[in-house]
Amino acid sequence: MVISAHPVRRTLAAALVVAALASAATACAGSDPAEPQRGAPAPAAGREGRAQAPGSAGALNAYVEKVRKQKAARALAAKKWGLARPPLDAPAPPKVKPRITTRKGFETDGEGLPPVFTTVPTKQKVVFLTIDDGAEKDPALLRMMKELQIPYSAFLSDYVVKDDYAYFARMQKSQESGVALHNHTLNHRYLPGLSYKQQKREICGMQDVIEKRFGKRPPLFRPPYGNYNEDTLRAAKSCGVKAVPLWASEAFPDHMEWREWDRDLHPGDIVLTHFRGKEDWKGSMPDMIRRVMNVITAKGYAVAKLEDYV
Repeated sequence: MVISAHPVRRTLAAALVVAALASAATACAGSDPAEPQRGAPAPAAGREGRAQAPGSAGALNAYVEKVRKQKAARALAAKKWGLARPPLDAPAPPKVKPRITTRKGFETDGEGLPPVFTTVPTKQKVVFLTIDDGAEKDPALLRMMKELQIPYSAFLSDYVVKDDYAYFARMQKSQESGVALHNHTLNHRYLPGLSYKQQKREICGMQDVIEKRFGKRPPLFRPPYGNYNEDTLRAAKSCGVKAVPLWASEAFPDHMEWREWDRDLHPGDIVLTHFRGKEDWKGSMPDMIRRVMNVITAKGYAVAKLEDYV
């Protein structure tokens, strides 16, 4: 087998390249930044310091600077909002979304229905933050999540959002990557107690509301209280629902509640919380975010965007 036709020449060429790079680095390190390098034309008057690395090197420098500024801004925001540590940066999402299947024990007899799950299959140390219903409309939440660069998804019920659709329109556009608005039914009723026709109205009616008010028919649906039956999933599928994420843990301003026996986070866990204020629980929306983010970060997890994985 022929590995290389000219190994000596290639070795010599590689050595020359390394030597040239080292020489250039030494020259740059030893030169006076206020004095043009010998043999190079001086920059035109008024253009000193404006030269940028050409091509991909310039793009890389710009990206590194952008990341540096984002990290600095996140650290300042964490201090402003009283977090113990800045949130960890989520890794790049998978190029191919993982295959979602119904969690064992959550199945119905129907086939081809949207999967019901509490955790996304991934080895990445990420969790997903979701907020239900829409009763509390705290402007501070939008500012906090934007400044901390924390992705999240909202599951809305029309009976509590219809008095202020504009708040959720602002939420949808409050982050560079967008905040996804999903379906939590029209009136937050106990679905297994309804007929198929009634369930379809609750679910598909909310699909219509979100599409009309916010411009996109949501692919995700969460049944109120996490309760559903086969009719629920059949109705959801009939109006475009692709998956039914439930949750593995729930966040409050003063504590966490856990579904799993070990009372801990796991890669891909979905975290639930609610739009609530001080009249409903022991704290505000920012208090709740502070609590849950301190837990998530202390356990070494980052918050990722659910829609990048599902």
